[in-house]
Amino acid sequence: MVHQAEFLPPTGTSISSILQGGYNHPLAREWQHERQLTKNMFIFPLFVSDQPDDETDIPALPNIKRFGINTLIPYVKTLVDKGLRAVILFGVPLKEGVKDAVGTAADDPEGPVISAIKALRKHFPDLFIMCDVCICEYTSHGHCGLLYEDGTLKREESALRIGAVAVNYAKAGANSVAPSDMIDGRVKDIKIGLINAGLAHKCLVMSYSAKFSGNLYGPFRDAAGSAPSHGDRKAYQLPPGGSGLARRALIRDMEEGCDGVIIKPSTFYLDILSDAAKLCKDYPICAYHVSGEYAMLHAAAEKGVVDLKTIAFESHYGLLRAGARLIISYFTPEFLDWLNE
Repeated sequence: MVHQAEFLPPTGTSISSILQGGYNHPLAREWQHERQLTKNMFIFPLFVSDQPDDETDIPALPNIKRFGINTLIPYVKTLVDKGLRAVILFGVPLKEGVKDAVGTAADDPEGPVISAIKALRKHFPDLFIMCDVCICEYTSHGHCGLLYEDGTLKREESALRIGAVAVNYAKAGANSVAPSDMIDGRVKDIKIGLINAGLAHKCLVMSYSAKFSGNLYGPFRDAAGSAPSHGDRKAYQLPPGGSGLARRALIRDMEEGCDGVIIKPSTFYLDILSDAAKLCKDYPICAYHVSGEYAMLHAAAEKGVVDLKTIAFESHYGLLRAGARLIISYFTPEFLDWLNE
């Protein structure tokens, strides 16, 4: 005869404290995730140069290349076939003498970005095309706007220039423009420009609202050729400890009419993502897993410190937990495969 006492939990054990049965199976562990990584969350950065047949490895970014307009389409097709839904374009002018003080080449109708928009729209009509809007890649000084003689930014002229570039990208067929310069007032000028052009109903303004200065952009600047020739960007990108400034910047951009916000970088700024999830709860919130973060994970994997796939999932789930709904990630091609497994 079995005594009832044999079925009672040990003294002092709370029934509700026994949690492991809830995640002892791989599928059950997935069920414990409040949100799942899906392919439609990912936005893949593409570097497009003004050399039509360019296909160049970027040493600081493993598995990432710079493409010309002729090599871009075959590459993107391989990803679209795997489920790629969205890209963000970065132009890389390589021709001699193309850079000037006002970034004229940024919206050159024959330049890399506008040419890429048109080609991608033609070949992949359902692909969501986002364009990074900044002129640092195109200015002779490498800064994100127009400068006074003392090297500081001309706020009003810079915001208007950024707005003009954004409108021209939208005219070419971009689904979204993403100003990354962090110059005050540029979201308002972009939105007004889109309204005046009759395009505001067709183009999502995804603002880099909380972009911090720091040491994680090196590989990107190598790839895009956008390092400043003098000084730095600390006077217009946010200081790493400036959480209050980030919250104010998020509110500013919402008030100016943005349709979504980007937090950049991501892994070191999960508190800012969490703040954005509260302040911008009615907006799409995007985390940018930047070049330095990507390169660090690859470096750690090469040293045998981590498993690349495992750490990539861990880092990207961290972004979801913090509140991101979208992720700009250099790992996108890998996730298109991993999420099929």
